[in-house]
Amino acid sequence: MRIEHDSLGPVELPDTATWGAQTERSRHNFTQGPQMPAAVIRALITIKQAAAGVNGQTAALPAPVAAAIAQAATTLLALPDDALMANFPLHVYQTGSGTQTNMNVNEVLAHLASQRSGLAVLPNDHVNCGQSSNDTFPTAMHMAAYPAVQRVAAAATALIATLRGKEAAYQDTVKLGRTHLQDATPLTFGQECSGWRATLEADLASLTALAPQLLGLTLGGTAVGTGLNTTTARTNALVEAIGVATGLPFTSLPNFYHGLSSHSELTVVHGALKTLAADLMKIANDVRFLASGPRGGYGELRVPANEPGSSIMPGKVNPTQAEALTMIAAKVMGNDVTVGIAASQGNFELNVYKPVLIASFLESCDLLAGGIAQFDRLMIAGLTADAQRMRELVDRSLMLVTALSPHIGYEKSAAIAQTAQRDNTTLREAAIASGQLTAAQYDAWVDPLAMTGAKLRQD
Repeated sequence: MRIEHDSLGPVELPDTATWGAQTERSRHNFTQGPQMPAAVIRALITIKQAAAGVNGQTAALPAPVAAAIAQAATTLLALPDDALMANFPLHVYQTGSGTQTNMNVNEVLAHLASQRSGLAVLPNDHVNCGQSSNDTFPTAMHMAAYPAVQRVAAAATALIATLRGKEAAYQDTVKLGRTHLQDATPLTFGQECSGWRATLEADLASLTALAPQLLGLTLGGTAVGTGLNTTTARTNALVEAIGVATGLPFTSLPNFYHGLSSHSELTVVHGALKTLAADLMKIANDVRFLASGPRGGYGELRVPANEPGSSIMPGKVNPTQAEALTMIAAKVMGNDVTVGIAASQGNFELNVYKPVLIASFLESCDLLAGGIAQFDRLMIAGLTADAQRMRELVDRSLMLVTALSPHIGYEKSAAIAQTAQRDNTTLREAAIASGQLTAAQYDAWVDPLAMTGAKLRQD
């Protein structure tokens, strides 16, 4: 064990720990929930690295101290997540400003920089120079959130392409339409896939349009938004350095008071993630219901057999990827409630629900990016249509009677459908028996493929 000090006094901590007194206090005072996301830690280290460079150039720090901090940051950023996070043991449920995690990063960098350089590098005076937890943590939130959203967008783009392939492959495969869970007029399976594809395209367009809001950074506002203990020139240089380090076009938010006290950008973008999740749930449910059976349900689709479906029923195949995706969607919807409530909280100049807000946001992104890619690869790519089953259900459908309505009228058509249902005959048999039309007229007027509009496209 070793003894370190902070402004409250001495603290005993493991000799192998790379952190300092404040982190050790927090490690014992806040023990619940998951570890702070690695993406937030990497963002904070990147901020400290950029700040060290700028502070060294402007003589706000001695050049050797600045160089030592920057080198320590480079070393940490090169580590894989598991090795990196061994240095950052703190949990999400801590102070609402993220101060403990900001100090955890400050202390680890100071410790490593001191060890390697032989200098006395201090966490507050040196690593945190010109900064406050109140502006570094929300900056790290945006820095972590933007790339996470891009991963979701990439996964959605790939799924859209797969659906477009199914759309083309089944453009003339006629199937029964359904509304209100009841039989409706026919469409092609390609048309149904096009609806799924277009829905996701709209979601992707919204997400893509909103995501640039996350490129605005609060860095430079320091404690309450006034920029105390820093300068505009230093802030501009720091934001520019972060942009260079990340390869992303980050800018300063025009109003730091807003950036510290409100997180509307994250709330709005997460709303787009929730919308995507809602639509994915609908699509996944459509797939698993259309694949239900294979003999006791709709049985129109065949899903890939990725693993045995039952521990007791041999040969059972379940739509497990649809189940996983719908559970992910449920979690994202729950996270949206958390994000919304967290964004509404805090008092006056500071929102104090930042850690749970960004943890929920990043969890949604991770779940969606991985879940969509998995659903694409293990469900949609291998999904096939049972054209024979689809045709069988279309031929038995009473809603083909809709094609007769323009020729013999709505009421006579309804009577034919009701007769077929009551007598358990085919629609064709009931129509001919009604005397309202001939067999030749029925065959000419009731063309399921023509009813979908596919023939017009072919012509």
